[in-house]
Amino acid sequence: MDRGEQGLLKTEPVPEEGEDVAATISATETLSEEEREELRRELAKVEEEIQTLSQVLAAKEKHLAEIKRKLGINSLQELKQNIAKGWQDVTATSAYKKTSETLSQAGQKASAAFSSVGSVITKKLEDVKNSPTFKSFEEKVENLKSKVGGTKPAGGDFGEVLNSAANASATTTEPLPEQTQESL
Repeated sequence: MDRGEQGLLKTEPVPEEGEDVAATISATETLSEEEREELRRELAKVEEEIQTLSQVLAAKEKHLAEIKRKLGINSLQELKQNIAKGWQDVTATSAYKKTSETLSQAGQKASAAFSSVGSVITKKLEDVKNSPTFKSFEEKVENLKSKVGGTKPAGGDFGEVLNSAANASATTTEPLPEQTQESL
């Protein structure tokens, strides 16, 4: 294959826009006048194609803007649509689906764990309430209540007993007349 037939199959780097083509050719490589003329024609043709494509693109963009205007689509609506489409694309990915599934399972496990912890705590509190030590403490508080509060019947809610005992001891600073030294 001679140089003229190689054309675009050359393995040499293509010069960037604005780069001097002559600077990319080595000193040992020289072009014939015919090859130079061919390259100039090709250059003019490519530049013309670029200009045509730019004009076509500008016309298409203008047409697009006109269609959007007629449909009432503005920049904000377009942004909303782009965000919605982007979110839809994200949620369709396998990574999102796997992450969502994993987080859902973790939430279910955490919920079950909290539920079982709550059940254990409730059971332990019931055990404490039914323990002999707690029963003894409860009886002592009720005795104190009956001594401080008068002749109200024993029993009632434990919270009521504590509140009334606290109120009674806060308001009474000296022994009641019916109390004797022996009962203290």
